[in-house]
Amino acid sequence: MSALARLQQCGGRALRARAAFAASHIVRHQSNRNGDSEDCNQLLKHLVMKIKATGPLTVAEYMKEVLTNPIKGYYMHHDMLGEHGDFITSPEISQVFGELIGVWCISEWMSGGKSKSLKLVELGPGKGSLMDDILRVFSQFQHLLNSCDISVHLVEVSPKLSEIQATKLTGSIIETKYDDDSSAYKNGVTKCGLPISWYHDVQDVPEGYTFFIAHEFFDALPIHKLQKTSDGWREMLIDIDPEIPHKLRFVLGSSNSILATLIQADEQRDHVELSPNAAVIIQKLASQINTFGGAALIADYGHSGDKTDTFRGFRAHRLHNVLVDPGTADLTADVDFSFLKSMIGNTVASLGPITQQDFLKNMGIDLRMKVLLENNKDVKTQHHLIESYDVLMNPCKMGQRFKFFSMFPHSRMESIRGSSIVAGFSELQFS
Repeated sequence: MSALARLQQCGGRALRARAAFAASHIVRHQSNRNGDSEDCNQLLKHLVMKIKATGPLTVAEYMKEVLTNPIKGYYMHHDMLGEHGDFITSPEISQVFGELIGVWCISEWMSGGKSKSLKLVELGPGKGSLMDDILRVFSQFQHLLNSCDISVHLVEVSPKLSEIQATKLTGSIIETKYDDDSSAYKNGVTKCGLPISWYHDVQDVPEGYTFFIAHEFFDALPIHKLQKTSDGWREMLIDIDPEIPHKLRFVLGSSNSILATLIQADEQRDHVELSPNAAVIIQKLASQINTFGGAALIADYGHSGDKTDTFRGFRAHRLHNVLVDPGTADLTADVDFSFLKSMIGNTVASLGPITQQDFLKNMGIDLRMKVLLENNKDVKTQHHLIESYDVLMNPCKMGQRFKFFSMFPHSRMESIRGSSIVAGFSELQFS
């Protein structure tokens, strides 16, 4: 078994991703969380007992417990999205965001040769807003897509969010069912007549020509934190504070030779965050794209291997101590796109990362906004459109913070070298 496979085995199944970004215009408030203190104490007690029994936890183990513990995990029962939740995402801010992603999919389907079948896969689909906007664009271009067999596949671990997604995308409640003949736990038909299925893991999604969409997914996958010392790379762990019962703290653990193999030989930082789960998933996507064709579009806040400590929590649109009240706040870390690129190697070609501001501008958001403002004379509606545009594009808000990264078969890149470019990306960056 490879080192990466062993790490994945320890890390468990991939978590769904949720990221957090508090736009400055959103009214800050504390959510009414009746029972949170009691719930938090139960999860904290569980974590303390686990540490006493087996020793300090890795940050990855801690994230997995806090986010997806079946009883008290943050993602398992919370409706955490929106103004009254803990964070808000681009699709909830403006439908224009999802519409442009839909246009991107159609553009790449056409440029890629108009495949006769297309699996549209979204990893961590939130409330279903992004997919709903994408499918609305697909319906508007039905004359182009009527020769293509399209199906929708959602990777979602949260029972609560899968219910919200089903209602939004199909207009009805879909019961969870487990069938030995199917890897999906929900099946239905979208409001526009396309088959739709839900899965707990991307590994369960049927293979074929696929467009993978991952918006704020990779940031919530479990990470390991490693610190460079005079004795080499040592892992940061989470332990019990000996001075204060039931209080957690970070401690420096022993060296981790398996994790160290994932660190680049020319690494200049003295602190790195690594996600074996992200490595396994990005390799899965790259392998499938290379074998069957398609593309992947990844949008998340992240960096190109120049940041160190980005692990943080968000609750009610505010930063929250990651070790306090576990299970009541989202945990997240910036995506290291240089790490993702190193994991895919030469399997596929990649573009980016580029900023959200650049991607949306290249996709024609300014023209779309001009049309919307001309067609909506209501002052309140116009104000909302302008405000939403500012949140998405302003460099001090989401414009620079969020990045777009894409993967394609090498054949797709070779066909456009020296001529046109991939939609949304102003300049080709071959890997």
